Amino acid sequence: MQVREKLVSAYDKSAASFPFGAQMIRKRVKGGRAIYGEAVGVLVLDTSFPRIPGDVGNATTFDFPVRYHVIKAATPEKIVSEADRARALLPAFIEGARLLESQGVRAITTTCGFLTIMQKEIAAAVGIPVVTSSLFLIPLLRQMFAADRSIGVITAHSGRLSSEHLIAAGVQPDWAVHVRGLEEDPAFSRAIFGSGDDCIEMDVDQVEAEVIARCRKLVDEFPDIGCIVFECTNLQPYAAAVQADIGLPIFGIYHLVNLLHSGIINPRFSGYM
Repeated sequence: MQVREKLVSAYDKSAASFPFGAQMIRKRVKGGRAIYGEAVGVLVLDTSFPRIPGDVGNATTFDFPVRYHVIKAATPEKIVSEADRARALLPAFIEGARLLESQGVRAITTTCGFLTIMQKEIAAAVGIPVVTSSLFLIPLLRQMFAADRSIGVITAHSGRLSSEHLIAAGVQPDWAVHVRGLEEDPAFSRAIFGSGDDCIEMDVDQVEAEVIARCRKLVDEFPDIGCIVFECTNLQPYAAAVQADIGLPIFGIYHLVNLLHSGIINPRFSGYM
């Protein structure tokens, strides 16, 4: 009995940092799976390029555990090339989403913003929240700025991010949204769209310089831009450097995943009055 009282006391003192606090001692819990504690699941493209901290495909990007599932044969070339070619892989994405749900995740995201075209189908296939792309932030961000401000979008490939992708994210054709891509930037495109040894190594400093330059050019071209959205999930590692250069808010899938997590795992608060 004394041991139990000591355990309860210890949990009570750490309740602010331990999600269940003393409830782990006092309440019954249900099992049924082999692994627990991964609230967010990530559907990952079949890639081999380095995913540095900040990239959604690097688990150290987040302050909470995530669970990954790779969609075999879903290469960047197939997903980014054209919408119909990407949709051919929809059954694999649905299967992956259902698998993640069965493994206990409470929300799902992906590692490619071009997957807006699968949003409705994947979301309909599971019973938990799904957000496939940072592009879904644009309708919300549009309401945050004055009507005379526009939104910039940096994508992996501007020639392939079509109106279909944008409309699927709720972005209307007449909105002031300016899209620019990194397809002509050698270090980025070689790593993301290359093959063989080209995509095994990445010059991080050069990619950062390319992303900064592309964002700077976009803002110089459209001075009314109020913020930039990174469609590409590989760009978040460079957001702080870009922001230091152009002085604007930068949003991406990182922010959406944190929003998801804060909604599905609401924090307990401690403090004083």
